[in-house]
This record gives sequence, structure tokens and C-alpha cells, in this order.
Amino acid sequence: MNNSKLVDIFKDRNIVIPIYLLKNYKNFKLELNEFILLMYFYNLGDSYLFNPNKFCDELNVDLMELMSLVDSLTDKGFIKVDVKKNDKGIVEEVLSLDGFYSKISLVMREDINKKREDNINNSNIYEIIEKEFGRTLSPIEAEIISAWLDNNISEELIKEALKEAVFNGVSSLRYIDKILYEWGKKGIKTVKDVEDNRKKRNDNRDKNNDNNIDLDSLEWNWFDEDE
Repeated sequence: MNNSKLVDIFKDRNIVIPIYLLKNYKNFKLELNEFILLMYFYNLGDSYLFNPNKFCDELNVDLMELMSLVDSLTDKGFIKVDVKKNDKGIVEEVLSLDGFYSKISLVMREDINKKREDNINNSNIYEIIEKEFGRTLSPIEAEIISAWLDNNISEELIKEALKEAVFNGVSSLRYIDKILYEWGKKGIKTVKDVEDNRKKRNDNRDKNNDNNIDLDSLEWNWFDEDE
């Protein structure tokens, strides 16, 4: 399948290729022709009748080339052709992409785990929290911190939330998570936002204190008032 044929395929057919797959297809150890054919199958659906002649017509390739690519994708575990009986008892060949989806899930999980490991290796926020808590973080707690970083919550903001927790005498990552969640709802994204929010809160508290009357300091003569 040469480049001109690939161009024709994209012009003639509405083939959708997820950006993730386009960027990472080489990680699946696929040749370009194999990847294009796999994307063609992907756009047809999860499971459908295996019709080589139809595929050849739509892809403008000869049968020998098509079957060679199909055999290669089958050997690599991306597709599978099963013989099944339909509702009428007629035997049919059905092409399945279950293997393809399994491989995608595996590679994506590996990418996520690698990213989390990179976050841990490149960040000292884990050590800072462990020092404040006076203990080693559990794997679940490490996952929570990694999720914060994945969601673009800065280390500086996490440190501010940690200060809030320590000030309130709470050594709990769930408590810090709640603080970050509440800050997110208020649009607080930076340390300056935290400081501005604290100042506003303190100003409001002072204002309320000035407006409050200390009833205990007043001597009321209820009997005289009744008269």
C-alpha cells in the first residue's frame, strides 16, 4: 500500500484516527500499512463480517496484499477472525478487535504509571508531606498526590493546603484533598489567590466583630422597661 493509496483512502473515506494512536502507533510495533488497515477496521466497528473483497474495493488494494496485512495483524494479536453461526444457522467469518482494545488499555496504563513515577521522581512534595506527617506515605496516598499533579495543581498550592491542614492539627491527605477541592470551587489556583482569600476572610471577620454588640456588657432593667 503506497503513499498515494493512503492519500486516496483519507480523501475517499471518513476515517477517524484518535490522536493518541496516531502519536503512539509505533509503540504498538506496527508498520504504517498495518496501522492504516487497523484504523480502517476500527472505523467499521467492534465486530463485523469479514469480507476481504469488499475491503479490497474500498481500500483499492489487491487481495494478496490485504490478506498479508490481515495475517500480520492477526499474528500480532490486534485482530481475530472467528467462525460463527448467525441467527439463521449460517456459518460466517466475523472480525473482532478485542485484542486491539486490550493492547490499547495495556499501553495506556503503562503510560499513566510511567507518568506517575516521573512525577514522584521529579517532585519533592512527597518528601515534604512525609516530613510534616512524620511517617511514610501509603501507596494510596502517593496515588492521591500524583492525581493532584496530573490535574495541574501546583506543588506550591499543595504546600499551602498542607499548611492549612497542619495549622488545624490534621495530618490527613483526605483533609488536604478537601481543601484543594474547596479552593478549586472558589477559583483559587495560586498561592497569591490563597493569600487574597485569607485577607478577605480576615477583613470580613474583623468587620463582623466591629458590628457585633456585646449584650453581656449592657445592664438592662426589664422591670423599668415594662412600666
